[in-house]
Amino acid sequence: MIKSGHPSTNETQVAAAIAEQVSALEVLNTPNVRKIRQRYSRQLANADPEVMVALAQQLIHGYGHRALAYELLAHHPEAFQSLNATKLEALGRGINSWSSVDSFARTLAGPAWLHGLVRDETIHRWAHSPDRWWRRAALASTVALNTRTQGGYGDTDRTLAICRLLAADGDDMVYKALSWALRALVVHDPAAVEAFIEEHRGQLHARVVREVRNKLATGLKNPPGGLQSHRR
Repeated sequence: MIKSGHPSTNETQVAAAIAEQVSALEVLNTPNVRKIRQRYSRQLANADPEVMVALAQQLIHGYGHRALAYELLAHHPEAFQSLNATKLEALGRGINSWSSVDSFARTLAGPAWLHGLVRDETIHRWAHSPDRWWRRAALASTVALNTRTQGGYGDTDRTLAICRLLAADGDDMVYKALSWALRALVVHDPAAVEAFIEEHRGQLHARVVREVRNKLATGLKNPPGGLQSHRR
C-alpha cells in the first residue's frame, strides 16, 4: 500500500506488484487488466496525488503499462485534478503508436483539457509538433470535448481550431484522427462540420471527406457496402 509522504519506496514496490500481476494473467486482455486496475484504484483511493503520478510514471516508463497507468490517474480524482501541462507531457513521453496516443488523449489529455487543467495553448503546441504522434494527440484530445459520457458538451470552436491547424496534414495517423475529431463533433454541430468540410475540401484527405460526409448523411463512418476501417 502506498502511504502519504513516502513515494520513493512505495511507488516502486506497487508498480512492481502491479506489473507482476499483469504478467501472471492467463489471458492478457483489456478486461482482465482492468480488473487489476480497479482493485488498485480501491486500494489507492487515499494515496497522495503526487505519489499516484509517480506510480503512473513507473508503470509507463518502467513496465510499458500505459493504459493501466492512465486509468489509475483518471479514476483517482485528486491525482487527476493535479494534472497540468508539464505532468501530462511527461506521462505522454514516448507515445509512438495509434493505441498509445489514443489511450493518452482519450483517458487523460482530452478530459484534462475539458476540465480546464490545461490551456488551449498546450493542445495547439502539440498540433504544431514535428512528431506525428503529438499531432494526433492534439486531434484525439478534442474527442472528449464532444463525448457526453465524459462530460463533453460540444465545443465547436476549440475542436475546429485544432482541425484547421491540421487540415492539410498528409500523415495517415493524423488525418485519420482528423476524421475522428470531426465525426465526434457531428453529434453536436453538424452544420459547422459540413461548413468546415466545404471550406477545407481542397486540403483534406479524401478519406476524411468521405467518412465525415458518411457520418453527416447516415450517422455512420462506413455505412453498409462502404470501405471498412478498424482504426480511427
